[in-house]
Amino acid sequence: MVKPVLIFLVLFALCFAAIATADELKVREDAPERYVVKKGDTLWDISAIYLSQPWRWPQLWRMNPQIDNPHLIFPGDVLRLIYDADGRPMLVRDDRVRRLSPHTRASDTRPGAITTVPLAMIRPFLAHDQMLSQSDLEGKPYILGANSNVKNATEGHTLYARGELEPGKAYAIYRKGRPYIDPETGDNLGYAMMLVATSRAFRGGSNERNEPASLQILDVKREIRQGDIVLPALDGEALPAYFHMARPEQRIDGLIIETTSKLREFSKWDIVIINRGASDQLKPGHMLDILRPSPAVVDRGNGQPVYLEDASRYQRLASNFGHEQMQMPRERVGHLMVFKVTERASYAIVTDTYRPVRVGDHIVSP
Repeated sequence: MVKPVLIFLVLFALCFAAIATADELKVREDAPERYVVKKGDTLWDISAIYLSQPWRWPQLWRMNPQIDNPHLIFPGDVLRLIYDADGRPMLVRDDRVRRLSPHTRASDTRPGAITTVPLAMIRPFLAHDQMLSQSDLEGKPYILGANSNVKNATEGHTLYARGELEPGKAYAIYRKGRPYIDPETGDNLGYAMMLVATSRAFRGGSNERNEPASLQILDVKREIRQGDIVLPALDGEALPAYFHMARPEQRIDGLIIETTSKLREFSKWDIVIINRGASDQLKPGHMLDILRPSPAVVDRGNGQPVYLEDASRYQRLASNFGHEQMQMPRERVGHLMVFKVTERASYAIVTDTYRPVRVGDHIVSP
């Protein structure tokens, strides 16, 4: 009886050791001991110098007890790679390590701190661009017309909206664009909402008394039309500069369904839309792999395999041709970070690529 128990304990110890090793933060062999932060750097870029899995950058910074916010680093700062008593790596700023005692904490309020990813790339999507479902659009205020009989209102016009608005509050005006269709199910995931203008309400309006709300136009990007949707403007000051990057706890397997650049192929820092969202428990900061299936091969066992796309018409008509298709593996072509989530779809930014990324590529969380 003792021997089986002993074997179980040994196996348990080995499994625990394997888990601990897998979770260990490993620094790249070519990582420098010191790095001077440059203008335009991001936390992702810097962490990629030190880690093969850059999304684990919080683990590289969180062990520094001398800095109130380890994310606040600036161009010109000198970073040093050190190891704690347990041999775990961490990045520190040389000036902070020298100046501060172990019991002193500091914060830095200088402007221009390095962000997780280029905030300028995603700010328009956080502040303005929307994706709304048909149910989201139901009951929303909309433009009735202007103080002149015009089809397309511009600056100088007063706008009237059906609905109840809050006087003094800023509102964005949107136009419903094309739907995003899930290629796997054919479902409508939501509509692209194009920002038309920004405005401020000065009369609230009343649905009960059938009185329209009144808006002053602040800025026009496109001509305003009857039927355009009125939504509260987001506060740009509340936009996050930092994202806690992490792998989703649950399995994710979906597709890139659109890119905002409208290009066939795209690369690092491009913005994409994926067919997974809050209903799949995705959150801002979640990191996903981008995979692409390798070209399909048909092998009839005669020593003459052929790519499916290169097959001749005769081969395609041959008996059992399609049934002999080999299931080729999917290979990683990059990573992306989710930064804005709707119920069934999300906006994400491509953080790195090994090959150009395309619409239709898979997004997965192992």
